[in-house]
Amino acid sequence: MQQLSFKNRIASHYIVTTALLIFVVFFIIYSIIKFSVYSHVNNDITSEVEKHLSEIEIVGNSFHLIHKEEWKEREHNTLDVNPVFIQFVDQNRNVIEKSPNLKKSSLLFNEKKGENKFFDTKLADNSIRQIQVPIYQKTKIIGYIIIAMSLEDATMVLNNLFEVLLIVYPLILIVLFFIARFIAGRSIKPISSIITTSNIITKDNLISRIPLPQNRDELYILSQTINNLLDRIETAIEREKQFTSDASHELRTPLTVIKGTLEVLIRKPRNPAEYEEKINFCVTEVNRLNHLVDQLLLLARFENQKQSLKIEKVYLNAIFLDTIARNSTAIQSKNINITTKFSGDYYIETDSYLFLIIVNNLISNALKYSNQNGNLTVNIKSINSKIECHIIDTGIGIPKEDLENIFNQFYRSQSNAHPEIKGTGLGLSIVKRLCSLLNIDITIISEENIGTRVVLSLFETDLK
Repeated sequence: MQQLSFKNRIASHYIVTTALLIFVVFFIIYSIIKFSVYSHVNNDITSEVEKHLSEIEIVGNSFHLIHKEEWKEREHNTLDVNPVFIQFVDQNRNVIEKSPNLKKSSLLFNEKKGENKFFDTKLADNSIRQIQVPIYQKTKIIGYIIIAMSLEDATMVLNNLFEVLLIVYPLILIVLFFIARFIAGRSIKPISSIITTSNIITKDNLISRIPLPQNRDELYILSQTINNLLDRIETAIEREKQFTSDASHELRTPLTVIKGTLEVLIRKPRNPAEYEEKINFCVTEVNRLNHLVDQLLLLARFENQKQSLKIEKVYLNAIFLDTIARNSTAIQSKNINITTKFSGDYYIETDSYLFLIIVNNLISNALKYSNQNGNLTVNIKSINSKIECHIIDTGIGIPKEDLENIFNQFYRSQSNAHPEIKGTGLGLSIVKRLCSLLNIDITIISEENIGTRVVLSLFETDLK
């Protein structure tokens, strides 16, 4: 079965709610009018009871009308618009007197209804409202006066009202449905814009945006949220394209160098020393290419936060000392003076493998960009329940205008000014991504030709 459209569903839900509300309102109106009509009849019957009780005379254990002939000549001898029927019975329920308009009929005494209570009954197939009032001789009941009033007029009014409400009810709902459908259609018009815009957006067309409605309602927020999502998608795709382009360029460079070297090598016979030199050069380029691929795979691996972290207690001091030891070759080749300042033993809860990558990248960077006979200082201290790890070098530094771009992929500051320093431009991108995953704050302060300070801020864990 085909489902209703969103517009029709809104109108239908509105109509269901409105139908219940109108039903309750109509029921209340009908009940109020019925109560009013019956109250009027009850008041008229009560007045008749009081009037006729005053027209009887009690003698001993019996009673009779004081002016019987006058009573018969009154309005009761004809059927008027709203006739009143009167009947007197003794304590044995025998009829003593009744109004002429009853003719051959009689009002029946209802034992179940009791005394002084209004109830509906029938008189010759006509609806009447009746009451049975006892007549007392002191404390003894010597008879009853039964008074009834026709309900034909009241019934006619209530039936007419019921028919009107019954006819008006569906008509109102039908009219309200079309009104609600029209209003719902106008209200969800921005959704049509969302659908239209979404249909024209593809991976090659991410420029289009959903027009924002004038009213700042939920649809405005929805449209704005979708536009923000499209902005993020466009940014991510542009970054992906840029990453692919840069990665292709970076991979192509060492491959071109290797290909060119090998082509030169096979053009003519060479002595073993030349073969060894060229092969070693190619091996170096292959190692560089292998390192680049490892960096690219590592960056892609942690591009999303789906990587499960293995959190454990890590001894910071050992991480830094082990990393320095692994870079001993670079330290000795440049004769770098290493200084470690650990004011205590520090532990943190983190992923040791990822944190080791962060520290290794930062220290290898510091060594790579340090001058000959330079200094490298690693300082770990506790400040306001946080641990700060400072990695300070006296290298070439980073120009102020380059600081905001150093975390971008494949960005290398002063690569033209220092071509002798090889790199991929991915190290700090990886560091930034891993710091984000591990909730570590990283700050880099640098001054050209003076040096660079990298600060890692993380939470300390008590050793217990």
